[in-house]
Amino acid sequence: MLTRRKYLQLGAGAVAFPLTTRFAQAQNWPARPVTIVDTFPPGGSTGIIARLLADRFSETMGQQFIVDQRAGAAGTVGARQIAHSAPDGYTLMLGFTGTLAIAPSMYAAPGYDPRKDFAPIGRIGTAPSSLVVHPSFPAKNAAELIEYAKKNPGKVNFGSAGVGSVNHVAGELFANMAGIKLSHVPYRGTGPALTDLLGGHIPVVFAPVPATYENAKNGQIRMLGLTSLIRSSLVPEMPTIAEQGLPGYEAVLRYGLVAPTGTPRPIIDRLNKELREMLASDVIRTRFATVGAEPLSSTPEEYANDIEQEHTKWSTLVKSLGLKAE
Repeated sequence: MLTRRKYLQLGAGAVAFPLTTRFAQAQNWPARPVTIVDTFPPGGSTGIIARLLADRFSETMGQQFIVDQRAGAAGTVGARQIAHSAPDGYTLMLGFTGTLAIAPSMYAAPGYDPRKDFAPIGRIGTAPSSLVVHPSFPAKNAAELIEYAKKNPGKVNFGSAGVGSVNHVAGELFANMAGIKLSHVPYRGTGPALTDLLGGHIPVVFAPVPATYENAKNGQIRMLGLTSLIRSSLVPEMPTIAEQGLPGYEAVLRYGLVAPTGTPRPIIDRLNKELREMLASDVIRTRFATVGAEPLSSTPEEYANDIEQEHTKWSTLVKSLGLKAE
């Protein structure tokens, strides 16, 4: 667990700029546009959350916040770039369970350590993922999908945002607990995976509720279950996968905001203050609810501990399932 002292040491440990220069910059921050990097392509839940933040920060902080999508290798390409960016407060990253907890355990050399190379700003919220299928697929619920897969071993493909993404592991965990064989088809992000699902090119996808809700509501895809232990207030009629014969099954997404290690503490504190006020506002809470996400704010230290705990949890699961990125 990261203590407050250790966190402050990490935040002050960068040598990219002299202390006097960095803190002088912090006093005038933000003096130019700030970039929030989403490490996945358009169409995914991280992009939705990142844009909500950027729009709100632009309104409240008197400077433009821009979302820049840098996709590749389950988010590790963008995360590696941010880890080595200047710690000046002008490049931030939308933190995500996949990039901060799962992919670093699956890739032999991701190029960053999520517990050392980022300064946590604050937690943003959580959201369940969903098991969705093309309308032509015969299963009407998770139990029927399991039954179909048992009768057709190895013939059911499922898509995800990529090797090492939350929903890759969610699918593998689902197959492991159900005793079935599913073939994983990795995409460069949730958006491309859902595009192929909508086009009927793949029958099954595990994807975040914020990215699937509208298409499911419109009947373009069919939602079979949620990956959380409790139902979502957005789709209260939708049972969890745990309710459908796999008790204990859970793969929940967590979002946060991080900066490169060494970003001046005054910038971290200001961003955390703005973020917590944003997440407490009725407008943002309503916007989150409409995409199936739940705001969950924190201090920087609390989010640092969250990253540590998530990394331990998911790395243990990845190891138990024997998953590795090729």
